[in-house]
Amino acid sequence: MLFSDRYEAGRRLAEKLSHYQGQNPLILAVPRGGIPVAREILRVTGGRLDLVIPRKLSAPQNPELALGAVAPDGTVVLEERIVTKLGVSQEYIREEVARQLAEIQRRLQRFRGGRPFPSLDGEIVIVVDDGVATGATLRAALRMVRGKGARSLVLAVPVGPPETIAALGREVDELVCLATPENFYAVGQFYRDFTQTSDREVEALLQQVWDTKE
Repeated sequence: MLFSDRYEAGRRLAEKLSHYQGQNPLILAVPRGGIPVAREILRVTGGRLDLVIPRKLSAPQNPELALGAVAPDGTVVLEERIVTKLGVSQEYIREEVARQLAEIQRRLQRFRGGRPFPSLDGEIVIVVDDGVATGATLRAALRMVRGKGARSLVLAVPVGPPETIAALGREVDELVCLATPENFYAVGQFYRDFTQTSDREVEALLQQVWDTKE
């Protein structure tokens, strides 16, 4: 085990991001598990906390297999090798993108209500998750952020496999990852407590932060 829970992972990441203190970064957490991690980073760096919600595009008849991912603004990243191997049609991909965008909007409405999404133009943006496996969803989120004019794009994750971390490093200006173990099977194997973060916990953490800022 590398981390006792997501909060501890966040505190350890925050130590590596302390140079952003006083620079008012915009921290975009990937819910649900990225929220507790991001909360601890916010305590150290200051700045603002919000959400980015990418969604996996599931393969036909195999929802666990990712064809790629989509970000809230419609940015799509495809695993072309898998799409070609399975012979997935463009019509299926369009329909799956539409399904996942609808789910993204549902979650955004639940967690953010009617709050306007912050402009990313000229911002230092730190994207945070509780770990990464294949990297498809994070890649979609990072490309969305980059496309919206972020001045500096940072990815902060506690753990991920070496090849995925190397690939994601090419998408950002700075990547902070605490561990890249070779024997990687799933993010949860590196946490003593990897209990799923509930919607209620997400809502409570966000409200706590936003109430303090307002």
